[in-house]
Amino acid sequence: MSELGQWFTQSTEELGYSPLSVIINLVLALCAGLIIGVIYKKTHKGLSYSQSFVITLVLMCITVSAVMMVIGSNLARAFALVGALTIVRFRTVVKDTKDTAFIFFALTQGIASGTGNYVLTVFSTFFIGTVALVLAKTNFGSMHRSEFILRFRFNRESGDEQAYIDIILEKASKSTIIHIEPSGDGVYLTLTYDLSLKSGISSQDIVTGLNSIPGIDNVNLVTATNDIDY
Repeated sequence: MSELGQWFTQSTEELGYSPLSVIINLVLALCAGLIIGVIYKKTHKGLSYSQSFVITLVLMCITVSAVMMVIGSNLARAFALVGALTIVRFRTVVKDTKDTAFIFFALTQGIASGTGNYVLTVFSTFFIGTVALVLAKTNFGSMHRSEFILRFRFNRESGDEQAYIDIILEKASKSTIIHIEPSGDGVYLTLTYDLSLKSGISSQDIVTGLNSIPGIDNVNLVTATNDIDY
């Protein structure tokens, strides 16, 4: 039993880590990867969510941790690893720039756990994760908050321009016209507004109000909670 315990805690000459250290490093990397995956899921916005990307973050943490243990302080192994990686071609396009930050997040925690920096792994995981959650919760950096993109078609011959302007002023606390597109015959105008609704006013209220005005049709209201390119 003592021999087994000694083997379990003694560093091997080839690897430089004891079996116990290897297990601790890999388990810590797994925990960090799972935390990163949960944080990514909670902070993700938009339509580009991918379950496989979350799984990749977890596996990346463990894999990088193992790679760092393989390299250890052996310079020859480090160069051999670089040469091996140059053969691999990564063609997956990162759809969201924030995904790149999470990739580096996973890489960093894998490197930290693989090199035995347990305190750094734990503290940096929770610190960076907390910052990511706070930034997502406060919607930091967003130019649009509870705003809408309103688009409708106006008949210049039969419609009343002042009527739809009054509806927008009545229902919206802020409105900015961002696009006007006339039809080929000049009869119709397609107007696009960026607006914020007043407190107590629902999106259905402004859509119903505009549809009741003669000369107005094709009313569309799109939520603009994230940055939008026009």
